[in-house]
Amino acid sequence: MHGASKEDIEKLRVLYPDIPVSLLQLLEIVDGTYWRKYDEETVSLLFLGSDMEEYPYFLLSAQQMIDTKDDFREWGDYLITREFDDIPVDEGICDDLHKLCWLHFSDCVNNGGTSQLFIDFSPSAKGKKGQVLRYLHDPDELVIVADSFDAYLQMLMDAEYDFITEDSIEEWE
Repeated sequence: MHGASKEDIEKLRVLYPDIPVSLLQLLEIVDGTYWRKYDEETVSLLFLGSDMEEYPYFLLSAQQMIDTKDDFREWGDYLITREFDDIPVDEGICDDLHKLCWLHFSDCVNNGGTSQLFIDFSPSAKGKKGQVLRYLHDPDELVIVADSFDAYLQMLMDAEYDFITEDSIEEWE
């Protein structure tokens, strides 16, 4: 494995001027684990998690983060606009699609269909710039899982990486 190119890191900095240094440092070590091809080998490594126990996530590559910049705005508009009263959306999340600025950095084990993680640079007045959001599908919800990316990483460490289990290790061997 290798880190992200200097060009891709710079593209991320231009798109997201407030990108956390710790995320850039992580990308400098490994440029994604989401069925990522490094030379002749494809890597599929689940080494992130969320507030949901035993639910592993991939790290997207810098290029995948760039490519998915506006995807949520296109399909998740019903959550941002609070179209349905029965879908939980944290009040720290903005309700203006035009102001939405999220960095999609991680997908869950099933290719993101059930859950995705974002760094939110456009929170509501009740949120914090840089907070980490989790989108969950079926049942849908959009919640804040940490006040910052560093707090998110600390949450994973404090939970002793509970998304890594004997079953998940055997599953991927």
